[in-house]
Amino acid sequence: MTDPLIRIAEALERLAPAPAAAPDFTAAEAFVWHTAPDRLEPVAQVSRVDLGLLVGINRSRDTLLANTRHFAAGLPANNALLWGARGMGKSSLVKAIHAQVVAEGQPLKIVELSREDLPSVGRLLNHLRAAPFRFILFCDDLSFSHDDQHYKSLKAVLDGGIEGRPANVIFYATSNRRHLMPRDMIENETQAAIHSTEAIEEKVSLSDRFGLWLGFHPCDQDQYLEMIRGYCGAHGMTIPADRLRAEAIEWQATRGSRSGRVAWQFFCDLAAREGVAIRA
Repeated sequence: MTDPLIRIAEALERLAPAPAAAPDFTAAEAFVWHTAPDRLEPVAQVSRVDLGLLVGINRSRDTLLANTRHFAAGLPANNALLWGARGMGKSSLVKAIHAQVVAEGQPLKIVELSREDLPSVGRLLNHLRAAPFRFILFCDDLSFSHDDQHYKSLKAVLDGGIEGRPANVIFYATSNRRHLMPRDMIENETQAAIHSTEAIEEKVSLSDRFGLWLGFHPCDQDQYLEMIRGYCGAHGMTIPADRLRAEAIEWQATRGSRSGRVAWQFFCDLAAREGVAIRA
């Protein structure tokens, strides 16, 4: 008769999932991290725009590009937080700069991590730490609510923990909030705390761990029109200047705002009316 302990051990082995295969980082330049089960899915074609089409963010563009070039070359570089107005090209800039650095001959990879998967970041870093490549770890639209504890997982990525951030990984995040948390949360904790500064120190210190804070602000009308003219030129569309200006201003007036996203939405509508297919 088989020993009961052996039978139990064999049953547990059947229930346990097989070890995940090591990621093939040569399969693509970009990957998306998924959990349950843990895996890095290669992205064959990244959705992005050319760096030259991002208008009105020159200072942020130049700063982040220089930082990324330094990192790709093995030099010191900072984690970066891109914060500010919605629709002004924060995530587009990260993806465009990655493409630019790769085009310059650097074997740089980008891995997208969703905010909901932050608790698994330690397991992801173990994969990246052992790989012979350098990685941008990218989290888009990062923010935290009143009872959200995910920010604690992120501190290890930036510069916390015994192991710290792997030397071959840099972290770029985008957010509409400079401190990654709602303003009313800061005010409420300040009012309710015995020591007001200590009440918010733990959460605000997260944004302090980013060496680069790059602010994105609403564009003016000239920049908005320049974005649209850039899209038209890139896709070979010739529209009379007076008509383009009038229709673009009317479009943004109906939206109540100007941004790179609004400019792109107007261009998509214009291209459809002109019967022009937009190239991927």
